[in-house]
Amino acid sequence: MIMSMQEVEGFVKVSTDSSVPLVAKVTAGTDTMIIDESGSEQDVKNGVDPYDYILAALGACTVITLNMYAKLKGWPLERAEVQLRHERVHTDDCQHCEQDTAKLTQVIKKLRLFGDLTAEQRQRLKVIASRCPVQKTLVAGISVETELMDD
Repeated sequence: MIMSMQEVEGFVKVSTDSSVPLVAKVTAGTDTMIIDESGSEQDVKNGVDPYDYILAALGACTVITLNMYAKLKGWPLERAEVQLRHERVHTDDCQHCEQDTAKLTQVIKKLRLFGDLTAEQRQRLKVIASRCPVQKTLVAGISVETELMDD
């Protein structure tokens, strides 16, 4: 018996329709999100850019990790805030700069910590911010295996 992807527990389902090819519907458990890559092609966007979701996942993981760490240590972190930006940067020393592989994806992550923290605590939290599980996954690289399913 072949199960459809929505029947397989633990999978996120993403689908699109040819009538709106730059918009995708994402279903994760009982939650639904819309991803819209139409940019300026439409007057109204239906959702955010795919990279915004990556940044949101990284940002959420960062602030949650910081709050958990500060709580564990008993530090007075009241709130953590992170602002993120994604950009593609050409490497200066590449031999094949015309190829897509000559680009580097860079995320700028700006961290703001609120609370009566010492300078040492702030510096430690900065280090911890780069150790959240999502950042570790992104930095280490991801293996993606694509399998073709029957209709």
